[in-house]
Amino acid sequence: MAKSKQRIEFGDFQTPRPLADAICGLLQRRGTNPASIVEPTCGQGTLLLSALEHFPTPIAAVGLDVNAAHLASLREQLAGRANERKVRLVHANFFDTDWAAMLADLPEPILVVGNPPWVTNAELGSLGGDNLPQKSNFQKHAGYDAVTGKSNFDISEWMLIRLLESLNGRRGTLAMLCKTAVARKLLLHAWKHDLQLNAAALYGIDADAHFHASVDACLLVCDFQAGCRQKAATVHTSLEANRSVSDLGWRAGRVVADMGAFDRWSHLVRTEPDNDYAWRSGVKHDCASVMELRGAAGDWRNKLGEPAGIEPAYVYPMLKSSEIASGRTKHPANWMIVTQSAIHAPTDVIREVAPKTWAYLVAHASLLDGRRSSIYRNRPRFSVFGVGDYTFAPWKVAISGFYKQLNFAVAGSYQGKPVVFDDTVNFLACHSKREADMIAGLLNSEPAREFLSALVFWDSKRPITVDVLRRLDLRNLADHFGRSRELERLGFRG
Repeated sequence: MAKSKQRIEFGDFQTPRPLADAICGLLQRRGTNPASIVEPTCGQGTLLLSALEHFPTPIAAVGLDVNAAHLASLREQLAGRANERKVRLVHANFFDTDWAAMLADLPEPILVVGNPPWVTNAELGSLGGDNLPQKSNFQKHAGYDAVTGKSNFDISEWMLIRLLESLNGRRGTLAMLCKTAVARKLLLHAWKHDLQLNAAALYGIDADAHFHASVDACLLVCDFQAGCRQKAATVHTSLEANRSVSDLGWRAGRVVADMGAFDRWSHLVRTEPDNDYAWRSGVKHDCASVMELRGAAGDWRNKLGEPAGIEPAYVYPMLKSSEIASGRTKHPANWMIVTQSAIHAPTDVIREVAPKTWAYLVAHASLLDGRRSSIYRNRPRFSVFGVGDYTFAPWKVAISGFYKQLNFAVAGSYQGKPVVFDDTVNFLACHSKREADMIAGLLNSEPAREFLSALVFWDSKRPITVDVLRRLDLRNLADHFGRSRELERLGFRG
C-alpha cells in the first residue's frame, strides 16, 4: 500500500519504450532537430534514451529526477554509449529547480520531452502526499471558485507552465504527455500571456493501453521561436495520424474547440455582462444520502433507506441530470431538502417552522457537519449553496452539465412547488411556460448548437458549464431569427 501511494504521489509510471519511440519518431517527422535534450522527470529514462537514439547529434542532454534509484538505473543504461559523456543526470525535485537557469546555458534548439505526473493536488492531499508545489492560487480563481472544484488542478499543469515560461523567448520544442484537458489549459496560458509559440499540436494517445488509465490523454507539442505568437493548434487522433481533425484557437479571450464554427456564428457572442440572462447551476449540498429523498410526498425515504417523516415546507421536487438530458421533466421521482432561500440566510428558523425537519437534520448532523468543502465553513449550520430567487422560479430551461449532448429541456412546477436541480444541472429561470418554451426553442436551434459546440470540449468531465453557456447572447440569437421583439414582450428576467 505504501509503495502504491508513493508511486501515485511521484507519478512513477514509466513511459513504455514503444510509446517513447513513437513520440520521437513523430518529432522527427515534424522536423525537430535538437542541439539539447532535456527530460525533467526522467525516471528510468525511456524517453531520454529514445531521444538520444532518434536525434544522434545533440551537444548536451539532461535528465532530472527525484528518485536516486531511477537515476542509477539510467546511468547503467547509458554506460558505454557513444553519447554517454553528453548526458548530465541531476538528482533533484522538479518543484525546487530553477528551470530558466537550468535551460539558460543549453544550446538551441532545445527539446524538452517528458511524462510528468497526471495526479491532481486534491488526490495527493487525500493520500497525505507532499510532492507538491508551494500552495498558491496560481490559476487566479476568485471567491467561490477559489474554494470549490475550480481550485483543484493537475500537478502537471503547474509543472508544464513553468517549462513553457522557461522556454519562452528561446528556440525549441516542448513535447509532453498529459491529460488532454491539461493540454488545453497550457495552450490557454500560452495564448493568454502571449508566449512566443511558432506552432502547436495535440496528438491523441491510448492512455488505457499504455498506462491502464481511463482518461483522455495526448502528446502536446509546442514549438517556440522568438517573435512568433501563433494562437492556433492542430488536433490529431493519434501519433501516426497524417492529418488533423480540427483546429483549436484563441477567440474572444478563450480557447475554442472549432475556430471555423466559432467564426461563422461570432455575432452570437455575448460581449457584455447581462443580468437578464443569468445561467445558474443547481443546488449544491454535498450530502445526497441525507438531502435527497424518494417516494410520494409525505412518505419520503432518504438514500440511507430511512423514513424521513418531515414537513413539506423545505422539500422540493428534484430533477436529475439524466432526466433533463432525456427530456423526462414532468414527473420527478426525487425530492430535495433546501434549507435556505438565499446564500447566508439563517437556518435556525427551521427549528420553529418545521421542527421535524430540524430534528431530522440534527439526527444526521455527523454527515452534514462533516462535509469537507471549505464553502460550508463559517456558514449557518446545514447550509446549501447555489440558492436564490432563481431557484424557486416556476419555470426553467435546463441542460445537464454531464451528458455529451446539447439538449435543452423545459421544467415547470410539480404538485404546486417549483422543481429544483442538483449542481450538475445548469438552467435559466423563467416566469411562464410561454417564456420557457421560446427560450428552449432558441437554444435548441442549429445556430445555437453550432455556436456552443465550437466552445465545448466533449472529453471534459463536465463539458457543458455555466461559463460556456454564458458566452451565447440570447438577445443576439433572438435577433438572428427576427424574434427580438417577442423576447422583449415576454419581459424575460433570468
